[in-house]
Amino acid sequence: MVFLIRMAFWFSLVLLALPLGVGPDESGRESVGPIQALFAAREAVGDIAGICERKPDVCETGKSAMHTITARAKETAKIAAAMLDDKSSAGPDTSTMTGSVPEEIVLPETVTLPAQN
Repeated sequence: MVFLIRMAFWFSLVLLALPLGVGPDESGRESVGPIQALFAAREAVGDIAGICERKPDVCETGKSAMHTITARAKETAKIAAAMLDDKSSAGPDTSTMTGSVPEEIVLPETVTLPAQN
């Protein structure tokens, strides 16, 4: 989800940076230039960074959530590593049959097909 939000943010900045003459919208507001959009984005990031000063409980909850996510990611990595170690020490899986040709069958070198009219 965070990836999609970041992707949308960067994509919108790219769209704002493209030199397209859009003109005013229906309500008469002028379009925003790339420099104005960059300054607005910088101020928005600065405002988001200052949220810990305004609402410390939001930052505490965020820190707790990040700790929980980190702990779960570590445990998941341990489980995945253990599963990979178990599979690699067991050797190759020979229970699956593929559609291979047995060695005792000899195939002809050339095949002549009848001519089509």
